[in-house]
Amino acid sequence: MTLDFTGQVAVVTGAGGGLGRAHALALAARGAHVVVNDIGGSRDDASPDNTPAARVVAEISARGGSAVADYADVTDHTQVIAMIGRALTARDRIDILINNAGILRDASFRNATLDDFRTVVDVHLMGAVNCTKAVWEHMIAQRYGRILMTTSASGIYGNFGQANYGAAKSALVGLMNVLAIEGEPKGIRVNALAPLAATRMTESILDSAAAEALRPEAISPGALFLVSPDAPTKTVLGAGAGVFAVSEMREARGCFLPDDASTPEDIAAHWPQISDFSRLSSTDSTTAQIRNYVDMQKSEKHLGGEVSEIRLRIRDRD
Repeated sequence: MTLDFTGQVAVVTGAGGGLGRAHALALAARGAHVVVNDIGGSRDDASPDNTPAARVVAEISARGGSAVADYADVTDHTQVIAMIGRALTARDRIDILINNAGILRDASFRNATLDDFRTVVDVHLMGAVNCTKAVWEHMIAQRYGRILMTTSASGIYGNFGQANYGAAKSALVGLMNVLAIEGEPKGIRVNALAPLAATRMTESILDSAAAEALRPEAISPGALFLVSPDAPTKTVLGAGAGVFAVSEMREARGCFLPDDASTPEDIAAHWPQISDFSRLSSTDSTTAQIRNYVDMQKSEKHLGGEVSEIRLRIRDRD
């Protein structure tokens, strides 16, 4: 099967360089018309300009593709609405949104400023919210949409010095989880990419060998799959150095503790069962989790075996 995006319109934010540029070039090479969004500027935002998006559009045009530059600031909802309006006026549809725009303000939590924390969350989280909100109704109306969030291992697993970045990236997974549920019956699929890439934001911390292994172009195939017609939904895909791996949030099956045996000490005594991942709970939403917990309570109370076992252990311990 060959993925073909001919006739589709894709908006890629932060596409003036790095991952966004690689995604935009890859989509255009497979027939998509790409809105190359980038506010411009240097890594520290000291010298904003409009050249990065324009250069990517020129690259796409030189290769026979179709693209247009847009300089909307993703943190400004009014500008984002205008960007989506221009795209719809020109092409009458938007099929794909890749929320890729981002910045770094690395510092240990002790040394980080609240202003930097707010700025990072505003760009990564609220930037994605603004763009997704702007396309959501249009995708519902056309009964089709593919949205990709850009999360990070920093948000999934943590990384020293990136409390602001990790919090924003973790929040994007939560946003994906909810929107995937709401969008599925409307033909909208929502996923997240967790890239490990050498980009303008990471060039100061990678040596040349690592930078070559982690080139952005090696990650874009994962992005394109996650915005394709046959893409999954509610999936986090890690990607880097040619490796692709799905990340999941799991929940152990756990165990039921009755009211008369539910103290912090009882939790400590039953921690091996509570944290036993050899038995997993099939939880894919808050509703499913509530159902699982209530069903387990009803089942254990009805059977009585687990309750008796717990009480016996408590008496033995006492």
